[in-house]
Amino acid sequence: MEDIRNSYPLLNKIDDPEDLRKLPEQDLPQICQEIRQEIIDVCSHNPGHLASSLGAVELAVALHYVFNTPEDKIVWDVGHQAYAHKIITGRRESFKHNRELGGIRPFPSPIESQYDVNTCGHASNSISIALGLAVAAALQNNQQKVVAVIGDGAMSGGLAFEALNNVSVSPNNLLIILNDNNMSISNSVGGMKQYLRHLHTSNLYNTIRYKAANKMRNWGLLTENGRRKIIRFNNAIKSIINNQQNIFEGLNIRYFGPMDGNNIQELVHTIREIKDMAGPRILHIYTTKGKGYKIAEQEATIWHSPGKFNPVSGKRIQTSTEGLPPRFQDVFGDTLVEMAQTNPKIVGVTPAMLTGCSMEKLQQAFPERTFDVGIAEGHAVTFSAGMAIEGLIPFCNIYSSFSQRAYDNIIHDVAITNEHVILCLDRSGLVGEDGPTHHGVFDIAALRPVPNLTICSPMDGKELRKMMFTAQADNSGSFVIRYPRGRCKDLDWKCDLEAISIGKGRKLCDGKDLVVLSIGPLGYNVQEAIADIQKERENYTIAHYDMRFVKPIDTEILDEIMHRFNRIVTIEDGSKEGGFGSAVAEYLTEKHYNGILTILGLPDEFIEHGAVNKLYKKTGLDVESIKKALS
Repeated sequence: MEDIRNSYPLLNKIDDPEDLRKLPEQDLPQICQEIRQEIIDVCSHNPGHLASSLGAVELAVALHYVFNTPEDKIVWDVGHQAYAHKIITGRRESFKHNRELGGIRPFPSPIESQYDVNTCGHASNSISIALGLAVAAALQNNQQKVVAVIGDGAMSGGLAFEALNNVSVSPNNLLIILNDNNMSISNSVGGMKQYLRHLHTSNLYNTIRYKAANKMRNWGLLTENGRRKIIRFNNAIKSIINNQQNIFEGLNIRYFGPMDGNNIQELVHTIREIKDMAGPRILHIYTTKGKGYKIAEQEATIWHSPGKFNPVSGKRIQTSTEGLPPRFQDVFGDTLVEMAQTNPKIVGVTPAMLTGCSMEKLQQAFPERTFDVGIAEGHAVTFSAGMAIEGLIPFCNIYSSFSQRAYDNIIHDVAITNEHVILCLDRSGLVGEDGPTHHGVFDIAALRPVPNLTICSPMDGKELRKMMFTAQADNSGSFVIRYPRGRCKDLDWKCDLEAISIGKGRKLCDGKDLVVLSIGPLGYNVQEAIADIQKERENYTIAHYDMRFVKPIDTEILDEIMHRFNRIVTIEDGSKEGGFGSAVAEYLTEKHYNGILTILGLPDEFIEHGAVNKLYKKTGLDVESIKKALS
């Protein structure tokens, strides 16, 4: 790529999509090149989701060039691919502070820009949102165009298929663009991946179809009812010519493609040709994840979110991890393999987060016992339940916020019959720069009322190992283990595997003036705060219990402290409403406790994006804030 880092002759003139539309078509390859370099430069020092957005630069440019945004609506799915969209729509300068506390959001959001139609931090919702927009436009005689952009990984989500089914029967003029890069974060998996890989459109078919359509239009035969009959007839002809049935046209959704989504001029011409067509249609494009940055193209999974790097050499800037404790996810992965070596019933299930949750360790050791089901959290849970019914022990690892999409499955297919499924909720609590769509702060409040669920949270790596070992034991039933993103606090994490008593906490230190009950790794912040306070106030002592379990809660500890202390403080990295503190409050109320209970947790609002330590400070969960609360 030509070195244009210090010179953006076209991009410097673009403040909004209207400026983009003033460019002649021959300048589009150059503007794509400049936008791509801008993304590389910014992400090199302010890390973000790089490879996906590099692959979708031409798509973002083509959509804003052809459509009259923001009057016409572009609905992005997930948002990993939308950096070029942000730069085009007046956020180039603020993009330099992407994902930072107080900076612009990591994903499109209507709170941030009129060009962002919907919140899209999670996957598979774009077609549903866009169909709602398209139907509303038709009912109100609004001439706006609506486009849904969905990636191939998100197409495995059940919501996308529900929407496609509805698209086929609801009157609409929706354009769906399927951005197929044969990957989501890791390689996409499943039958849809294989289908998209082999899907093709015959040149012979298109030639016949376009000529026939022009004649029918001239003869006035393309009425709505006639159009549907013709589409069904065309689909039959196409199946004969191509020797295959197209799943989309089988749903009466006109299919175009596949075509090169990184060829900007062909993409613009194609979108122009189909944008005014009546009825639902899908344009299938294939793009290269990491396009234009060779090393990112070669290692797209690593470069999905690579951290800081040298934009010229491509060398990633990594701080030394020597002497640091492991990440929680790695403790999970190593422990799962260790247990699987002695327990042949253990299997692993994850919805497209194989590397993110470190289950690739199990895949390497026991590939036949590892299942990546794609972006399909509900299916992951119910699939796990099916295996549990037959005596296997599934460890189903889902990011906490993603598990919200499987809530019904957890209740209906796991909890009611108390199936032996271990739900490992990675990324619980505040996750940082990905913001409110990814913070795992609602799992305790959501799952605590569900009967038959055991819910626990380890304070460190040793505790995670013990909880995993406890959960896999016979008769342990439905189990939920929640743990955060980031590193454990214990260097000597690799302890012997041993069971702990379900529903039993542990006393970390004793005191006489105040007691703190913590759940999860925030217990280390509490310990540090207590140590500082007691250095400053020698005669003021604080007791601290790591409760371990939210459900069942340790009532023996609660009974003990009610009689010893007139002031109790709880702390958690989840929603205060309905969370761990609420569980304590309910029990104390039943027992007519007359002391003071203080609940520290996350407020009743969506927490913005930013570094976790800064978010802890903002929400009163950092060491200094805890010291003030305990003093």
